Amino acid sequence: MFGNLREDIACILERDPAARSTFEVLTCYPGLHALVLHRKAHKCWNRGWRWLGRFISHVARFLTGIEIHPAAKIGRRVFIDHGMGVVIGETAEVGDECTIYQGVTLGGTSLAKGAKRHPTLGRGVIVGANAQVLGGFTVGEGARVGSNAVVTKPVPAGATAVGNPARIIQAEGDAQREAAAAKMGFSAYGVTQGDDPVAQAMKGLIDNAAGQEHQIAMLWQAIEKLSGGARELPGEECVPQDAHTTEQFDAEALNRLVK
Repeated sequence: MFGNLREDIACILERDPAARSTFEVLTCYPGLHALVLHRKAHKCWNRGWRWLGRFISHVARFLTGIEIHPAAKIGRRVFIDHGMGVVIGETAEVGDECTIYQGVTLGGTSLAKGAKRHPTLGRGVIVGANAQVLGGFTVGEGARVGSNAVVTKPVPAGATAVGNPARIIQAEGDAQREAAAAKMGFSAYGVTQGDDPVAQAMKGLIDNAAGQEHQIAMLWQAIEKLSGGARELPGEECVPQDAHTTEQFDAEALNRLVK
């Protein structure tokens, strides 16, 4: 018990820059209190003391605002940050070193008793604030679920899920991911720069349009130079009066709109 408590406190001090001391974490972090009470409720549940397990869970919900079913399996060094409104269902499994923010639901989409109705989070998963992970599937190790995402399908290991319904963004190789993590530090709320594929697609289109604008301007300048600056050659129109020989496309302004 005390070993798990020390690990929980250490992981909070590591992941939350607002945590200043062990005493502060021990007395002021509802996520820690919810996990301590859940371990007691889980033991009661496994011993067949189902009502007592549910009652301890109910008390923990009243005290912390975090509802964890006593049958749910929670790993080591799990950090529930802020925690208000977090709901973890009966058949949910949370792997070691996961991080869960406020308003998260690990819920089910089936009413079948005894079935695997709730998700399984692999090791090191981060679930952003108010995300809903619904169903009996697996979120792979090291995956991230962005804030307000609604996930109803499996998420591959190392990938990021964003949006409603969630879109899956494949992560890069393990070595690059570890290097980026070491450089950037912990990513709060499971969101990193460039997570939104729609914004990335728009930026790509804008950059492509800017490149075409540049090429067209260069072509008109070359034509104008070859014609000796004349606006018209005998028998043909060389450079129309309305031709743009300078770039006017403001890619940066449009990029700012989709950031």
